Amino acid sequence: MDVNEKIKLIEEQIESAVNDVKSSKTLQEIKMRFLGKTGEISSMMKYMREVPPEQRPSLGKVLNVLREKVEERFDKLETAIKELELKKRYSEEKIDVTLPALSSPDGAYHPNTLIKNELISIFAGMGFEIFEGPEIENDYYNITALNTPKDPPARDMQDTFYLAEDLLLRTQTSAGQIRVMENKKPPIKILSPGKVYRSDDDATHSPMFSQMEGLVVDKGITLCDLKGMLDEFARKIFGDSVKTRLRPSYFPFTEPSVEVDVSCFECGGKGCRLCKGTGWIEVLGAGMVNRRVLEGCGIDPDEYTGFAFGMGIERIAMLKYGINNMKLLFEGDTRFLKQFKD
Repeated sequence: MDVNEKIKLIEEQIESAVNDVKSSKTLQEIKMRFLGKTGEISSMMKYMREVPPEQRPSLGKVLNVLREKVEERFDKLETAIKELELKKRYSEEKIDVTLPALSSPDGAYHPNTLIKNELISIFAGMGFEIFEGPEIENDYYNITALNTPKDPPARDMQDTFYLAEDLLLRTQTSAGQIRVMENKKPPIKILSPGKVYRSDDDATHSPMFSQMEGLVVDKGITLCDLKGMLDEFARKIFGDSVKTRLRPSYFPFTEPSVEVDVSCFECGGKGCRLCKGTGWIEVLGAGMVNRRVLEGCGIDPDEYTGFAFGMGIERIAMLKYGINNMKLLFEGDTRFLKQFKD
């Protein structure tokens, strides 16, 4: 084919290809087809090596004119298409300021947060300070210092998650009490909230849950002080008519140890489904700090005494708000959570 005919054919092909182009991407693909390293015009440039030397200057001039013409054509098209694309984008993103704004529903505090804040407020009003210990603990603070025997059954009671031989996810916030007693002289009055971990999972238990423990150490502290403080706690959380009772129990870090019940705030102690007909509901464990625990922290048990208590925040939330499945507190279902909006 004659060179002039070939040039004419390329120009016709370009016009045909760009006739219905509506996007910069498609235009770029067509441009590379003709002006790319392996494109039609580049191939003709390589053809110059096959013509006689005396014809090369004239052929080169013709091809250069063609390349400049084609490049100019594509540049104009690219500018025009970009303007159209920009106008389309502006049209699509146009905002009608007269339309009502999209509203975002107000959030609500999680039941755990509501209870945690309420508990902190109650005990802060009694003079308690807040201490938050680490969630990854060593064996000493989580187990040994709390007067737990070293035999395997005693250490397996709480189904601990071990991270290494001496590191674990704390099973109780009581570990923080040891840290405080080691570094602070009495009087001590601290509240220690936080996450704890145990290998336990059913409708009323979770592998991860929240605890809040309290510790008071000073001269002359007795079980009566513990009872009086728990009476105030129960009235503030469950209502003025609620009473508390202490039942003997066992915890290695307290002696004597007690389980603490509150009179059923649903039936007034008469017996119902919530209290399982007993008129009482168990809410927490407590007791007088064991002498060995005080001695291990460098506190003289003949001069100082103290009490400690611990409760599950989820359990208090379930009781106060009538939640029958603990898993609801962890699922993040907005239909459930919005019920706690003030």
